[in-house]
This record gives sequence, C-alpha cells and structure tokens, in this order.
Amino acid sequence: MTSSQGIRPDRPDPPDPPDPPDWNALLARTGFIELDARARAVALLDTGTARELCGPFDRIESPWLEPQGVVPQADDGVVVVKGRLGGRPAVVIGVEQAFQGGGIGEVSGAKIAAALSLAAADSRDGTPTAAILLLETGGVRLQEANLGLATIAEVCSALLELRALQPVVGVIAGALGCFGGMSIAAGLCTRLIMTREGRLGLDGPEVIESEAGVAEFDASDHPLIWSIDGGTQRTGTALADALVLDDVTAVRSAVIDAVGRGVPAEHRSQRIGELRARLRAVDPADPPEPADLAAVWAKALAHETTTHEAAPESAVPQKTVPREAVSREAVSPRTTPSEAAPPRAASQEAGSQETGSQEARPQEPAVQGAAPRGAVPREEDRDAGEGRGASRGRSWTRALADGDVSDVVPSVITADATLGDDVARLIAVVPDPRSPYHRAREGEVGLREGLALAEAVTEVVTADEHLPDDRRRPIVAVVDVPSQAYGRVEEVLGLHHALAVAVDAYVRARTAGHPLVTLIVGTALSGGFLAHGAQAGRILALDDPGVVVHAMHRKAAARVTRRTVDELDELARRVPPLSYDITDWAKLGLCDELLDVENAADPTRADAGKVRDALTAAVGRARHGPRDLSDRLTSPAARRTRAASRRVHEALATQWR
Repeated sequence: MTSSQGIRPDRPDPPDPPDPPDWNALLARTGFIELDARARAVALLDTGTARELCGPFDRIESPWLEPQGVVPQADDGVVVVKGRLGGRPAVVIGVEQAFQGGGIGEVSGAKIAAALSLAAADSRDGTPTAAILLLETGGVRLQEANLGLATIAEVCSALLELRALQPVVGVIAGALGCFGGMSIAAGLCTRLIMTREGRLGLDGPEVIESEAGVAEFDASDHPLIWSIDGGTQRTGTALADALVLDDVTAVRSAVIDAVGRGVPAEHRSQRIGELRARLRAVDPADPPEPADLAAVWAKALAHETTTHEAAPESAVPQKTVPREAVSREAVSPRTTPSEAAPPRAASQEAGSQETGSQEARPQEPAVQGAAPRGAVPREEDRDAGEGRGASRGRSWTRALADGDVSDVVPSVITADATLGDDVARLIAVVPDPRSPYHRAREGEVGLREGLALAEAVTEVVTADEHLPDDRRRPIVAVVDVPSQAYGRVEEVLGLHHALAVAVDAYVRARTAGHPLVTLIVGTALSGGFLAHGAQAGRILALDDPGVVVHAMHRKAAARVTRRTVDELDELARRVPPLSYDITDWAKLGLCDELLDVENAADPTRADAGKVRDALTAAVGRARHGPRDLSDRLTSPAARRTRAASRRVHEALATQWR
C-alpha cells in the first residue's frame, strides 16, 4: 500500500542526496591506487626519510618459480621501507599487485614476517616502531603453495608480536583487494584503512563460484561483489576503521592518525563477545541484505552491551556428555583442585535453529580402503551416529581422550587427554550435517567454527592465567579440515574476521606459555588450517596417504594455475612446495615428526598409545622452546629447503640498523 504521494508509509524517508563532488579537488589529487608498492611506501613516509631494505639489488628471488617457467622478480613482489611517519619511526611493507597478483610466496612472506619481528624487537628495546601494511594481495601464491601458506602463518604470528607493542595499520586501497590468508592478517591489524575501491574478504568471488557454483556467488555481478567486500561496506560494518578518498594526502593523513591513536586496550580480533553477538543476530537461512547489515549489527551490539553481565559463554548450545570426573575439565596433575576453573556455562545458538527449508545434505556412504597418496579425502569414514558425520578428527579425539568428548558447538569438540605429567585440552573441528551454515557441514572452518575455536582456547587461557607458566595446560589441535567454508553468507558476515579471532586466540595461548601442538590426522587445507593448527609451535602428522597439507584442493589449484592435474603433479615432483604428498611437506621444515600408525582412519589402542607418547614428547619440547615460530627456520630440513627464507631474515637484520 502506498500513500497519495506514492511513498510507502511503512518505510522511512529516503536520505538526502550526497553533496556534489568537489571536482577541482578530485582533479588536483594524486591517486594512491595509481602508484606501485614502492612509490606508495615512499609517499606515506616523511620526505627524505625512506630507506628500502632487502631490495631488488639484494637479488633474493624465489627459488621455486623458474622451474615452473615463471620469471621471478628480484624483490619477490614485496617492498620493505623504513623511515619516519609524522616524526615517528615506522616501517612500511607493501605488496606489489602487479607481480603474480600480489601472491605471497616463501621470500615475500619471509620479508613481511621478518620486518614485523624486527620492528617488535626495536619496540621492546626502546625505539617504538609502528608498521604499515599495504595489502594488495590474493593470498597464497599457488606456485609455492605450502611455503606460501607457512609464511602467512608466520606473518600473522609476527604481526601479533608487534601489535602488542605498537600499532600495525593495514591499508587496502586498490580493486585487487586483500583476499586469502592475508585477509586474516588484515583482520588482526590494529586499524584498517580502505578506499571505496578496495575489497576485503577471505574467499574471492571467483573462488566461491568455482567451489560452490554461480547460484552461491555470481562472480560477474560487480555491484554484488562491492556490496559485500567493498571498502564502504566493510567500514560501515566496523570490519574496517576508516574510509578515505583515493588520494596520497588523504591516505597518509589517515595512517598518521591511526598510528597516533596508539595500541588500544582491546583489539577487534580479541572481542569475542562482539563476534558472538553479531552471529546471533543473523539467521543464516535468511540473512539480511548487505546494505542492512550495519543496522542489524549495531542493534545487536547495543543489546550485547546492555546485557553483557548476563550473556552466556558461547553463541551456540554446548551439548556436553557427563564426565566421570568433572574436575578434569580444568585440573591437571600440575593443578590443585582449588586452582581449577568452574565448569563451562551452557550457551545459546548463533543464528536460528535448523529449519525445514534447510535439510542436511545426504551423506555419502563410508568408503573403505586407502586413498591414493596425496588425494584429498572427503570424510571417508562417515557414520550416522547421533545424526553427525564421523571424521578422523572425531575418531582421534575419542581415541586420545581420557573420558567423554564435549561440544563447544556441534562442529567443534573438546576433550582432556593425559600426556605424561600434563592433562592437555584437545580441540577438533568435525562435520555437522545439520549446521545452519550449509557451506560448513563437512568439517570446514566457517563463522561458527572460528568463534567456537576462539572460545575453546580462551577458556583454557583464562582458567590458567593465575598459574605459573610451567603449570599451564597444553593445547592440542587435532586437525582434519577440508578447507574454510566457501559461501556467500560467510563473506557477507566477514569470515576472514572470524578466522582472525581464532588465530588471535591460538597465538595468545602460545605466547602465554601454553604448549601448543598440532596433530594432523587428515586434511589440513587453506584457511581452515591457518585458523586451526598452523600457529602451533610443534606440528606432528600421520604418515598416511589420506593426510594432506596444502593451500588449495588439487582440481581448484590446477584451474587457478591454468594447468591440468597431471601437469601439477608432475611439477610437484620437482617443486616440493607444490606437492600433495605428506612426506614432501614434511621436508619443508614445518613438521616435527611423521607418525606411522596401523589405521589412520580408525585408530587402534596401539595407535593411540604411540601418538600419545609422541604428543607427550612434543609438549615437552614446546614448553621449553621459544614462544614464537622461529624454530621453523632452524630445523635441519628448513636449513636445506628454506635457505631463501633464512637469507631474507639475515639480510633484513643486517640492514635494519
């Protein structure tokens, strides 16, 4: 029904039209987007103070591109420029989008991580040094898949090391945007600055369309893309902090302001309650239009603020099987009962309950026999118990647990396991065929899983924070994740942010003294692995054909690199970072131990005992080792395979002063 003026009475008046643009100002500006990464970095710093480190004349190139017929670049597509910003020491790290689409490989990732770590060291030593990340990147460079994935995990760790001391400001200006694993790094930044042309998301539209079909996300619909990922939307929904004109002066002014604000008491990726409230406010089966999301979230956060005291601990119900010894929830042999934390509170659902229009997809029957080595299995050991999909993650968690297994949410489970003198907390992501998020039903790490992982880790950290370091419980990430969730609703709601919240929690646990160990029992792919497992100080993996670590599924990687699967496999024989074979991955210096077991899909008692012994030893090494990821460059395997990364760290350290 409309009024006589033709306006629907149940809708508010349309907003006033925007002021006309100042064409003289627009014509006089110097476009920031038009500059390359080196020119952008110099333009941000105070005049005459810029000094490039580990530049093209150092000629530290990727050793993995030429064997694939790709011409390397002398700076590997990342520039590191030290100088002063508004009179303060700063380092600008820029990703060059013109080289390999801003993809991050071994050398480029090592440059970013090393520069952030050196800035942190300066800040601890009395020279506060902020960092500015110019993020024009599609994420992992698939020609260096596993080393690109590893260096992005190292970037996130180094970013959080510096962020505790000085601001780390991200700038996303161009239409390429910031996607893939580097979007998680963006989500960890102190503050994010975007232009309206910039884009931010975990999965690019083409990737989602490739994985899930055009009905899920039409990659040709540019207005839709910018309505979800664009700078205006991300700033309006508080997933970025400042929206600026594409102008050097405007960007520089915004960066100086962001650095001047200092280190906040709580960063965006630490606000777990805020993420919980946002997810509760949205029904995944009927999400709001992107244009309406800011208002929905603002209302939810206002309600969260007024009811904070009474808020439950999780965004979804936790179904907990009664335990024989409740005290084991927070008590280890190193912890007295008086020091134990109280049992976890029950929690509420994120989004709506499963509706009739969202039936679980039919589950495939169990597949017997081993898959070819390097194949990516899709839950080969499903069952219908309790209406859930079984998985290697669930099987190994049960096999290692002292007692019953608890749900944080149906797709994230925890248990306690005795490892020598410690009782460790096991955490696994498992399939949930009834998940309200239809793209996260087969063990993918999605919005709900990112939140639940952060809650599970934070619960342990909070419960143990009053204990001495050597009494803080180990955390074991049991990993069998096919990927992150490729879905439109996930991108609308900011999947990159949910995964950043999980990464933040894991790094906080490791740096607080909790031995963090990963056990890979199945697939460990892409953003799912970055969020759950990649931040561990010690990584163990089963030596089994069904165990795979990689940046992308084989068929998708072949499409993106414009090769056939056979061509990709042939290249992998000469370029180890491309390989889907777990034994090749272990040679990259990222794996502490490969474990040979009798039955990787359904562990025997002997298998569980062997893995438990290996975990106990790994916990001991983690407890007495460094709390960062520096060990990854010092192992014998890394000395052979990651020589380029070591050269980068040495060159930057020499030139830094």
